[in-house]
Amino acid sequence: MKKFAIKNIKMVLVGLAVVGLTTACDVTELSPANLIPDAEAFSTAPRIESAVLGVYESAQRGFYADAVQRGYPFGAANVEQGDMRGEDMYNDQAFYEITYNNSYSPNSANNQGMWISLYRMINRLNIILTNLDVAVTDGVLTSEEGNAYKGEMLFLRALAHHELLVHFARPYSDDPSAMGIPYRTFGIDDVTKVPDGEAVGRTTVGEDYAQLLADLDAAEGFLPEGDAGRANKGAAIALKSRIKLHMEDWTGVLAEYNKLATKYAVTASPATPFRGSTSTDNIFSFINSATSNPGVNGALPAMYGNPDLGARGLVKISPIIWRADFWNPEDTRRTLLTTRSALGIFTDKYTDATTYSDPNNILRFAEVVLNAAEANARLGGANTAAAVTLLNSVRSRALPASVPAYTVDGLGANLLTAIWNERRIEFLAEGRRWPDIHRLSGSGDMNGIPPKATSRSITSIEFYTTSIAIPTDHSLAYSSDLFVWPIPLSELQNNNTAPIEQNPGY
Repeated sequence: MKKFAIKNIKMVLVGLAVVGLTTACDVTELSPANLIPDAEAFSTAPRIESAVLGVYESAQRGFYADAVQRGYPFGAANVEQGDMRGEDMYNDQAFYEITYNNSYSPNSANNQGMWISLYRMINRLNIILTNLDVAVTDGVLTSEEGNAYKGEMLFLRALAHHELLVHFARPYSDDPSAMGIPYRTFGIDDVTKVPDGEAVGRTTVGEDYAQLLADLDAAEGFLPEGDAGRANKGAAIALKSRIKLHMEDWTGVLAEYNKLATKYAVTASPATPFRGSTSTDNIFSFINSATSNPGVNGALPAMYGNPDLGARGLVKISPIIWRADFWNPEDTRRTLLTTRSALGIFTDKYTDATTYSDPNNILRFAEVVLNAAEANARLGGANTAAAVTLLNSVRSRALPASVPAYTVDGLGANLLTAIWNERRIEFLAEGRRWPDIHRLSGSGDMNGIPPKATSRSITSIEFYTTSIAIPTDHSLAYSSDLFVWPIPLSELQNNNTAPIEQNPGY
């Protein structure tokens, strides 16, 4: 392993030059390699497996303010930041206030943590991709094993780059020729390669989405079927469904849904996907454990859980959605997946406030179903009935038989609105609200972030159970420069070779 020091190395590459340089964890059965030289990291199958697990660990708790254990990017932070950019989860203290009230800057820790942790994860997996063919040629891995690892890394690369796109770039649904993000397809494992990495500039949003699909098409071909704790064929297909929804490729969304329709199913109980790591609805999750998790300052059960049950309770459900007329009072998601305190109503999707072992569900079949419902609704005509059927398959399983299902005639021109509202309910506290605001604002179906309940103003359960006025603030027009996060200042300052362009307004 080469040791080096360089002042101008881009910050997202710091600490990443060696694929084996990670901490140990027991998220899965093997621990990532620790201080294994590059020349040896791919010399045995167990070491390659360990390096691959290191990528999962870097996704689960990668980087935040020079430390780990805040759940960046996918241990918890993608959910927390995605929710705090929307209006349906409520910031109760100062912890998420910068995100909640849109006051971030190029120096803000949250958006810096997301950028740096995502690119560190990307660099780590790109290094592995570079070495897999050599390992197969040398007989360290079989061709089947090497392809499976390729599929995992390509899936994770697409997942990471899409997360960057929804935070740091304008949506595809507005203008595919808009400025995207640097899409990194090779790893930096030696100081001599740093200038090449710095030279990767911002391509267009359209070019980035094309690369996302190229990665996922390849991943789908490489990956086997598998459980939700590792990247698998179903996960690659489900992520393509999500990405094609953002691209408004309605027939493409349906094509991906049809691949999964007989392999997964929406669970009869809305709580089932959150009461274990596997169900017919769970497609892909990042696994946390008692010994490897985002910690008290990052884990979903700590941040989102009821303080009466041992959690910190920094984020609760907003009374805006709780009192929304589209959420039926008899919906079992109000009882099965929430708890109450004198302070308000909290999600109960994440329950382990002691050891923080709840997984972070990244892709669920319910999302693929509602993606297909929207695609059918957008296509209209003969597809409309299919859209309503798919919508009811998610909604009706949470309602008593006395509540009638939706009908085509009953919904009429409100079909799309009903689908979007169902997404707000079904994915509440899962970080999916911001991506919907992002794409729907780009398409003209929304105009940015709606008003939120004013930060630190919802002080009692009465805001949920009575008609007391909900104070609101923090709306943000789509035309505002703040709709897109700034590129971190550290990224710009540490790239002396070819600094990328900052987002407008910063």
